[in-house]
Amino acid sequence: QVQLVESGGGLVQPGGSLRLSCTSSGFAPDYHPIGWFRQAPGKEREGVSCINNNDGTSYYADSVEGRFTISRDNNKNTVYLQIDRLNLEDTAVYYCATDWPATTIQGCALEESEYNQWGQGTQVTVSS
Repeated sequence: QVQLVESGGGLVQPGGSLRLSCTSSGFAPDYHPIGWFRQAPGKEREGVSCINNNDGTSYYADSVEGRFTISRDNNKNTVYLQIDRLNLEDTAVYYCATDWPATTIQGCALEESEYNQWGQGTQVTVSS
């Protein structure tokens, strides 16, 4: 059974940092990219970053480039999203996702339609 579990969200002050985790089970991560998405109140879900475990490719949305860093620990089947210099606009539920059983040899995408397996999300709230 494919499962994705996010953790690491919380309440943080503007300018602070968080590291989100996405731990996967039920599939081998090598050919199944992991994408991070977020949905702010009243807004559509948007892709912020993704990584392909096979070729190491990673991408970022323009809105988060330079502040978000995606990484992976294959031994733990976990993908991390480091978020620095948090601002009020980062407040959202953050989700990780993958596409299974389809495989992707190279690259990854930030489009929601490219993913069909989703975690339950973790809340990030930025407030002073």
